[in-house]
Amino acid sequence: MAEHLELPRPWRLALTAGWNLAEALGLPVVGYLAGEHLGGRNAGMIAAAAVIWLAVIGRKIVTGTVPGLLTISALVLSLQTTVVIVTGSVLFFLLQFPLANLGLCVLFARTAPTRQPLVAKLAAEVVALRHPSHHPGLHRFFQGATWLWAGIFALSTIGMSVLMAVEKPKIFLFTTTVFTVGGVAVGTALSTLWFARVMRRDGLQLRFQH
Repeated sequence: MAEHLELPRPWRLALTAGWNLAEALGLPVVGYLAGEHLGGRNAGMIAAAAVIWLAVIGRKIVTGTVPGLLTISALVLSLQTTVVIVTGSVLFFLLQFPLANLGLCVLFARTAPTRQPLVAKLAAEVVALRHPSHHPGLHRFFQGATWLWAGIFALSTIGMSVLMAVEKPKIFLFTTTVFTVGGVAVGTALSTLWFARVMRRDGLQLRFQH
């Protein structure tokens, strides 16, 4: 492959990213809302977990592979559902949020030093980014960006744990939402700026696929 990076044309890029996000994030929300309406919070959690695992199984049967984002969603949701169902207490219901972030931290950190860092896998799956796999500068970027996200989730875990200990549940849930959205926004911005810097430094060009 030539020393350039390729993305799908804008309409296909939007379709690819939208499908992956809807599959990994939208399906669990629909499952939770349906389950909660029929049987309450626990039923909603179980329905959300069931829906996401059905999607995992369906992907495996139809395509032979399971996207990383879908796998992450299934693992995190399973952890949250287990905590909520087994304990049944408000304290442990709140504990699911820092535990989910801890799980993401471990998942990203585990793949960061390997030949297949998770950020590279997600970039290929979510936005269909094609790049020269042998390029050392890009590989270092994907490893570094994976460590970056592991650090962001580690900080989120610590912050949420502190908030859970000192704040009331309603305030904690609101602050957790802000924490999560802010962390994702910061991580995305830093990763994008870092990626652009690597491209400029190594003379790489980004173009749309034919």
